[in-house]
Amino acid sequence: MPPPKRRLGLLLTIVALGLFLRLVWLSDFPPSLNWDEASLGYNAYSLLKTGHDEWGVAFPAIFRAFGDYKLPGYVYLAVPAVKLFGLTVPGVRLPSALAGTMLIFVTYLLARAFFSDTRISLLASFLVAVEPWTWFLSRVALEANLAALLIALGLLFILRRQTVWAVFFLGLSVWTYNSARLFVPLFLISFWLIRRPRLFTIHYSLFTIFFLPMFFQLLSPVGLARFNWVSPIDQGAVNRINELRSSSQLPAPLSRFIYNRPSYLLFTITINYFGHFSPDFLFLKGGSHYQFNIPRSGLLSVINLPLFYLGIFLIFKSGNVNHKPLLILWLFLAPLPGSLTRDAPHTLRAMTLLPAPMLVISFAAVTLWQRLKKFSLQIASVYIIILFLSLVYYFITLIPVYRSTYSWAWQYGFKEAVSYVKAHYDEYDRIIITKKYGEPHIFFLFYWPVDPVAYQSDPGLVRYFRSDWYWVDSFAKFRFVNDWEMKDIVSLPHPGEKYLIVAGPENIPAGTVLSQISFLDGSPAFIIKEL
Repeated sequence: MPPPKRRLGLLLTIVALGLFLRLVWLSDFPPSLNWDEASLGYNAYSLLKTGHDEWGVAFPAIFRAFGDYKLPGYVYLAVPAVKLFGLTVPGVRLPSALAGTMLIFVTYLLARAFFSDTRISLLASFLVAVEPWTWFLSRVALEANLAALLIALGLLFILRRQTVWAVFFLGLSVWTYNSARLFVPLFLISFWLIRRPRLFTIHYSLFTIFFLPMFFQLLSPVGLARFNWVSPIDQGAVNRINELRSSSQLPAPLSRFIYNRPSYLLFTITINYFGHFSPDFLFLKGGSHYQFNIPRSGLLSVINLPLFYLGIFLIFKSGNVNHKPLLILWLFLAPLPGSLTRDAPHTLRAMTLLPAPMLVISFAAVTLWQRLKKFSLQIASVYIIILFLSLVYYFITLIPVYRSTYSWAWQYGFKEAVSYVKAHYDEYDRIIITKKYGEPHIFFLFYWPVDPVAYQSDPGLVRYFRSDWYWVDSFAKFRFVNDWEMKDIVSLPHPGEKYLIVAGPENIPAGTVLSQISFLDGSPAFIIKEL
């Protein structure tokens, strides 16, 4: 067991390493802001300037975005960072980077509470600092990253029997990310059934402040908007159910009993749930979404694969785990929110698990080292070296390839497009911009940046709700059009007006080519023309 001064020095070194991994090249990796990050940033900027969001709502409890709504925690937390660094990529991503760094320290304290072993605590915090799952997502402006920290803090205070602070932090978490809205109430109810802690007026007050509005919001169309987009029962699922029913050789009543929405949902949830513990998801391939992990690369280092499953076994078997029922409860409740959605297991929606896998792996590793005392130093040295080499491999090999190959997934090129348009804005009467890569208006609001008061009061602002989506078609000189409409719209210009056109590479309208903006792999992203 290292002495206190050395222990503190090691912990601070680990935290410093984690902070470095989260801040270095923050503007360049991931290669650009995606539209969700730009939306978070511009709403924080609008709050800072006006006290209203981009839609003119004063200090909202939920932020209208594109086809869904964003919980308020990250937006409000980003306001000081935007004030300090301006409406920039670091300003938007900094809260997530700092939350991910703080999780390293909280993990150390959680491990101490569960295992009373400094070696486990230091190793667990080190894994949170360097494992791809945690450092990658800490570099993106993500509500889920903030939720992971708040949940971990809440669990820490539960273990310390400081239930007021526990309810406070867990209550904050349900206003940051939707997965917390299912996990936290389930965990608190289960905790109460197991421990039966005495509750006082302050507990009931915090429940009323944080959770009662949450439940009312969840039952509203606004609260259900996001789930409607990610629900596993969509039209494709209904078609699949009908196909299974029609192709079944069973009698019609029995076929309807087996193939229906409830049974399909239960089957899907079960498959999704166990997928969160699969080697493919955790160690080999990661999730399927290109923005939340490097494709075909695990969320955790492969060397930890046997340790994770061994650790789960040892936790059930061991009598040396403090608060063991709560650790087991955390492990097996955390995948539930992500299991209720499509594309599961999903790297982001599984964030309620963090940092539990690191705790499990560290417990297994130290237990093994204790049993192999003769070779423990050599084994520990090899293990740490392999982890460092994995990290170096990520930075030297995988990250450059990822930036080049998947810059399109990060809507790369909008910053350059906005810069070009801004430099030539006064030369044109109308500016036509493709919607090929999502909602371009949010990037123009962000990178310009457009004054929120001017934007909200602009007489040319056209925005509306249709087909479960909030559309922005125009403001100022800008008109945002579907890519397949570009040729037709540009072919009918207003007489005497000069057009600047920012088009995608497939539907290039008439006009003189001025510039091309390419993705990082060299393929064209935008063709800029004038007419």
